[in-house]
Amino acid sequence: MYRHNVRLLKIFNFLIGFSLFAPLAIIYFSRVSGSYTLGASIFGITMLASAIFEVPTGIWSDRVGRRGTIILGSWARVIAFILYAIGLSYWWLVAGAILEGLSRAFYSGNNDAFLHDTLADDHLEHDFHEYQGKVSSTEQLAMGISALIGGIIAHFSFTYLIWLSVVSQIILLWLSYGFIEPHSRTAANPNIFLHLREAIKLFIYNKKLRLLSIASMLGYSISEIKWEFSSAFTATVWPIWAIGISRMLPSFGASLSFYYSGKLIRKFTEVKILLFDSIVGKFASFVAFGIPSVFSPIILSLPSLFYGVGSVAEKTLMQQEFSDHQRATMSSLNSLGGSVGFAIMSMVLGGLADFAGPAQAMLILTVISLPIIYLYWLIFRNEQKLVA
Repeated sequence: MYRHNVRLLKIFNFLIGFSLFAPLAIIYFSRVSGSYTLGASIFGITMLASAIFEVPTGIWSDRVGRRGTIILGSWARVIAFILYAIGLSYWWLVAGAILEGLSRAFYSGNNDAFLHDTLADDHLEHDFHEYQGKVSSTEQLAMGISALIGGIIAHFSFTYLIWLSVVSQIILLWLSYGFIEPHSRTAANPNIFLHLREAIKLFIYNKKLRLLSIASMLGYSISEIKWEFSSAFTATVWPIWAIGISRMLPSFGASLSFYYSGKLIRKFTEVKILLFDSIVGKFASFVAFGIPSVFSPIILSLPSLFYGVGSVAEKTLMQQEFSDHQRATMSSLNSLGGSVGFAIMSMVLGGLADFAGPAQAMLILTVISLPIIYLYWLIFRNEQKLVA
């Protein structure tokens, strides 16, 4: 069974990444809404909606099943993209953002738990990092391909661009019905509030998980909004037809990084990779945004070579700390913090961009993200003490 589910997950993640309008979404949203602030707020609303739905969908997944959760998320995603494509006003975008947030919530903790449980059925959970890297690499590959194609199509018509994105998501919905429900789920506590309380207690009393979660929440809230907003910055140094290239390069780099993440993690360990990835990413951002030039998009693409392995390393460490019967709930609690942070940072970034320009706004967010390096260093230091 695991081969069937893993194969479908690769295709499924490819279709998630194959969103032709995503690389230019900030430009489209800003055109419809009339400003960077309102355009960026669509990303914030998506994440705020995701935050609201995170815990209920995580509990749903743990109590009802992984496959059905994927299907519900796919339905929400298709309807969201249709609303974006209609896009008659800002409020159509808001409605789409809420449904996309719901879709993200259904996927966030569930899909990693689905993969873990699928592997556990065949006693392969110790190879989670290997399979996680492989199934995630296809999403990044699709993002690179769609970025290149999307940039070319956008040069002629944003309308065609968005409706073609709807088609790919309809295929994704059809594919979601092909998954097989894994069996490796311990029966959840029948009391939802006790179930949630147990998950929160583990976050509170497990120091390693707590540090990982804080770093993950802060990193996600800042890095994701910077990624979504990057096209607005690139448009200030490159022509619009080339924006797709600026998104293609890091996506291909991340795809390679995901694919080889298993080998890299075995050689260097998860914590060392997280620390190195964080340092390289911050350094590249300071150079690219501090001295904006035609080379900035290329400089920003370099850290993508470590993004995939860093992401897998983080998820692997967390899956090791999560309890079996609350795996999706605990992952959703972590995503909840990241989604709330993203919603806040989207408004901050949009306001700063309207006031000082995209480059200065992105530079300020990079400064705010510096504590992440310290958090990973604390985890590294604690592990070194245990080894000693």
